[in-house]
Amino acid sequence: MADRSRFRTWTTRLGVITIATSALVATPVSSTTAAPLPEGSAEHYAGSQIAKHEGTSRTAKSLPPRDRSLAQFSEVPGMDVSSHQGDVDWPRSWADGARFAYVKATEGTGYRNPNFAQQYNGSYDVGMVRGAYHFALPDRSGGVEQADFFVDNGGGWSPDGKTLPGAMDMEYNPYGDTCYGLDQAAMTRWVLDFSNRVVARTQRYPTIYTSTSWWNRCVGGSVHFGRTNPLWVAHYAEALGALPIGWDYQTIWQWDAAGLFPGDQNLFNGNAEQLVTVALG
Repeated sequence: MADRSRFRTWTTRLGVITIATSALVATPVSSTTAAPLPEGSAEHYAGSQIAKHEGTSRTAKSLPPRDRSLAQFSEVPGMDVSSHQGDVDWPRSWADGARFAYVKATEGTGYRNPNFAQQYNGSYDVGMVRGAYHFALPDRSGGVEQADFFVDNGGGWSPDGKTLPGAMDMEYNPYGDTCYGLDQAAMTRWVLDFSNRVVARTQRYPTIYTSTSWWNRCVGGSVHFGRTNPLWVAHYAEALGALPIGWDYQTIWQWDAAGLFPGDQNLFNGNAEQLVTVALG
């Protein structure tokens, strides 16, 4: 099989940043039925189940680096972290070129990231635009309840130009049935309940993190969430590919689960000024 890996190179004020990327091979994994486990019994970070079900691969070889100016391509590199990374060396991540971050705050209604304060405040202190995200468990409690737990534990928003809207992580069930035992209509209502509650409490629609395959299977397109909610899409491949039903463009692309920065690798679909505009709402 041909090696389709490559380097991504960004030029910043701090120098040239080169990140190796590679094509990813999908290896679907059938969902299994398991007894419910306590929320947070394992570290479930954004994309942990997507990588498990949809596959990811990296190769040691890569093509020669290719210059890729941020200004020319209108992309801003960023990262997302959870307690899986522990305390993060934020000055190092800034020096490496990361300019925004999403930090896991909560899961369900029973788990809080023990490293949240260091990660959320530390990214802000070095100058990053940052936001918090919630790993949703739609079979454990309602969307309103989980939205309240999220907002009460780090998922707020302020119009300071440095805070991204809170994000809801919608992906494969780490404890059992892929779609949490819900049909598309019930899942759509759950997402709406969470989203509407976050809007009521923070005045911002939450970003929706998901993969195209999971969303199209478990939520579908009866509601056009792209009209209100920014899309943070996970797709570990050379090219972005099709977006979930309901969106015409992505705000953030999580393109890799490892790399130069700790945590997962992301690209904001715009320049630095547009990133601040999104933060300001």
